[in-house]
Amino acid sequence: MIEVRLGNDTFEHDITPLTRAFFPREEIKNVTMPFAEPEKVSESVLDSKVELPSYRILAVLHTDDLVKAWIRDERGRLSYESEECKLVKPDTDNERSEEYLVWKRQYKNILKRVLYRTLKGYTGEELPWGSLTGIRPTKIACDAIEEGVLEEDIRRFYKEEYLCSDKKTDISLSIAKKENKLLAACDYKNGYSIYIGIPFCPTTCLYCSFTSYPIGTYKKKVDEYLRALFKEIDYISTAMPQKKLTTVYIGGGTPTALSAEALERLIDHLNEKLPMDKVLEFTVEAGRPDSITRDKLRVMKRLGVKRMSINPQTMVDRTLKFIGRMHTADQVREAFALARDEGMDDINMDLIIGLPGENAEDTKYTLSEIEKLDPDDLTVHALAIKRAARLKLHLNELQGMLPTDTLKMQELTYDYAISHGYEPYYLYRQKNIAENLENTGYARPGKEGLYNILMMEEKHPVIGLGAGSSCKFVFKDGKRIERTENVKFVMDYIERIDEMIERKKQFLNEFGDML
Repeated sequence: MIEVRLGNDTFEHDITPLTRAFFPREEIKNVTMPFAEPEKVSESVLDSKVELPSYRILAVLHTDDLVKAWIRDERGRLSYESEECKLVKPDTDNERSEEYLVWKRQYKNILKRVLYRTLKGYTGEELPWGSLTGIRPTKIACDAIEEGVLEEDIRRFYKEEYLCSDKKTDISLSIAKKENKLLAACDYKNGYSIYIGIPFCPTTCLYCSFTSYPIGTYKKKVDEYLRALFKEIDYISTAMPQKKLTTVYIGGGTPTALSAEALERLIDHLNEKLPMDKVLEFTVEAGRPDSITRDKLRVMKRLGVKRMSINPQTMVDRTLKFIGRMHTADQVREAFALARDEGMDDINMDLIIGLPGENAEDTKYTLSEIEKLDPDDLTVHALAIKRAARLKLHLNELQGMLPTDTLKMQELTYDYAISHGYEPYYLYRQKNIAENLENTGYARPGKEGLYNILMMEEKHPVIGLGAGSSCKFVFKDGKRIERTENVKFVMDYIERIDEMIERKKQFLNEFGDML
């Protein structure tokens, strides 16, 4: 147990992830109370927390001109750091003003550096990403390169501002260079992308927290869902006339959980209502191999889908069964061969490292099987224990099954990708991700997923349609982002579709010219 004592909760959502990165399997409890120096916390206070194998108090104080932190346990071990803040806080009550947001971002980085050094001193450990906890670490380099900042200055910024390792700085720069090169080839600033959520799956996986409902139970609601979705598509087809549609991504859930007939109706409607002939990339995530049929592949190919995913996550059958995938490695092989046979020549495969019960030898086996299939893209995720997933609910009983060699697994996937002609082209992180690692997309040259880059680097508006989706409205200057969200539950979405459309309409009426 770690009790985090905060002088105030302004930066609670930054302090907690960084603390959890050092103590990934500890319970963390946040309390707001006056800051006290460590020597004023008596041994009896620590000892009174009884029955727990260990108890630590982490205290963080931040004022306008000083940041202090200390951590102490019941055995008297102590780590302490502080840093004077020389930033001048803007004299404004507008916390959304540009000058206030710049100050807050810089101040937050000071606080996180102090906290990082405190926890590093206590544990003796270093995190490869340093104090960086955001999900888009490459965005820093991507934006800096676009602004003409010298590479040596970018490297210095990662190291001094975020205490980031040379290895993670290198991969961030490498990916940012590739992203900027790919983005330069398209008029993304005058474009937008569309994400369409299909919230149905054959089953719900143990680790999943996405909007997903079993297709067997909701089969009778599919037609109603599509009618509501078509209504939302019809609205957005005329809502942004000043922008060019750049990419379309159908995700979920599992879009291919739909029947071939329903999938055909959906894509036909998109082709009828949207300027699909100008779209640079059209992707369907057919993630579950047990949902793929020849008829569905033919529909996708005939109606213009250029890119798809077939996601095994692992090729170890015992793991697939345990996590609720309900398909076998053989079905992955069969689905992949079927897709190639139907002419799909840009196929991504997702893997997850750190799944319960697996180790580095299982990763080696999975990679050896993937090698035989030879996909065009490979996305490697480190397991993230998400609050809404069943895995989180059963975490205590599964602790002993979680791998301790996840870093080794990641190194194996990186070495495999590079040695087989794949290059990293986008990267992102998640909260509660294994070993403070990251998710990396690799692709053969020319097969990179443009939607992934535009989404992760927040380069232009992404309009989310369907249950559980969200719109990310990126303003022209790239410094302001607003979001509107759709409800998650299928029946709520169907019943409240007019409200979902109205949310977008009100926003675009007010800010459309600024996008």
